[in-house]
Amino acid sequence: MDKEFLIPIAFFAMVFGIVFILVRRKERLSMIEKGADASMFKSKSFVPAELKWGLLFVGIGVGIILGRIFAAYTNLGEEASYFSMICLFGGLCLVIYHFIALNMEKKNK
Repeated sequence: MDKEFLIPIAFFAMVFGIVFILVRRKERLSMIEKGADASMFKSKSFVPAELKWGLLFVGIGVGIILGRIFAAYTNLGEEASYFSMICLFGGLCLVIYHFIALNMEKKNK
């Protein structure tokens, strides 16, 4: 399968990322010059970001395992079973993270 279509997509993603970083930096510098406190850019969340990424990767791992089981024991194709299970369990773990984060925010307030 030809993968030449990935080159323009990667190029435009890279250009977008660079422009986004430069605009955000310029915006922050102008806010600081106008007298805004730099501490407003720091996150005040009590929930560690590692929890979100850990839960997401656990969900992806479970999705891969269950996708393999679905592909082996059902008439669902391999691509469909892997993709659906990864998305389902990855999203489910992010929803679980949301409820954990709400609970931790309530405890800390």
